[in-house]
Amino acid sequence: QVQLVESGGGLVQPGGSLRLSCAASGSIKSISAQGWYRQAPGKERELVATITASTLYADSVKGRFTISTDNAKNTVYLQMDSLKPEDTAVYYCNVEGRYYNHMRGIIQFRSWGQGTQVTVSS
Repeated sequence: QVQLVESGGGLVQPGGSLRLSCAASGSIKSISAQGWYRQAPGKERELVATITASTLYADSVKGRFTISTDNAKNTVYLQMDSLKPEDTAVYYCNVEGRYYNHMRGIIQFRSWGQGTQVTVSS
């Protein structure tokens, strides 16, 4: 079982910054992809940024958000700068890879974080 714990959300004024963190724990053997998604009230969950061998950003956050990882800590970050009211949403991390299951051996996983609220408002 792989668990993800998110932190770093909160209330910030327009133009401000926040950094989200997502730490993965469990018998992880390897991580192949990590990403951040968000869901605003009344809207579907959408991709914000992903990182594999390269990074991919939604057009709406390019130049303002930066995704990065600390592989030694199995942690993915989302640095959010120049925040706008339309960035308000619940942010979820997503991690894919392989882990060791004592019954089934090494198997693939895809896990979601619990979500963290980001509110951009004056």
